[in-house]
Amino acid sequence: MTATLFDFDGVLVDSEPAHLAAFNDVLAPLGAAIDERAYVERYLSLDDAGVFRAVLSLGGRAPGDDEVRTLVDAKKPRFMARFQDAFRVFPGAAELVARRAARGPVGIVSGALQDEISFALEKLGVRGAVAFIVSAERSPVSKPDPAPFLLGLEELRSRGHRGRAVAVEDSTGGVTSAKRAGLRCVAVTHSYSRDVLLRAGADVAVGDLASITDALLEGGG
Repeated sequence: MTATLFDFDGVLVDSEPAHLAAFNDVLAPLGAAIDERAYVERYLSLDDAGVFRAVLSLGGRAPGDDEVRTLVDAKKPRFMARFQDAFRVFPGAAELVARRAARGPVGIVSGALQDEISFALEKLGVRGAVAFIVSAERSPVSKPDPAPFLLGLEELRSRGHRGRAVAVEDSTGGVTSAKRAGLRCVAVTHSYSRDVLLRAGADVAVGDLASITDALLEGGG
């Protein structure tokens, strides 16, 4: 059996616009903002804490842990309000998760928060198909570090899985994280072009979730 480790934002759910707007809600009183181009180029694979640290550091600040936690907590309700109001999934997301769960364990490995992921999986109707979630709260550092995917591999081992695993990603940082963890990585071009994702190290890059076949995931073509 081949286990499948899905990223979340930008792979299963079209949530990045809501994240960007919520970041800017919280940053505005601090005199900072993120434009869409910078968000894609610099911040897409980071967790919330990583984004706030990076943005404020650009402005010459070095935020402490308490300030970062306060900013992350302030973003949560702003993001969820937008996410719930305009919940958008990528076509084929639920079907792909369910199909992969029939062929092996499925995990979510993401820089999103646990509550955000759980809410979306319930809405998609696939919470029962997902064996575990590695969220931002669980990983000491975010992608592009391999730590989140290494935690995913530890989860698989703890559940008795001794077979292969493959990652499904949409960002260059996510691809880097997966490859540094030793995983095969299939990327979908929801956020970056095929060429950019392949240069980042993706084994395969496809245009949509419907194009992700079991053979692609399992290395058969």
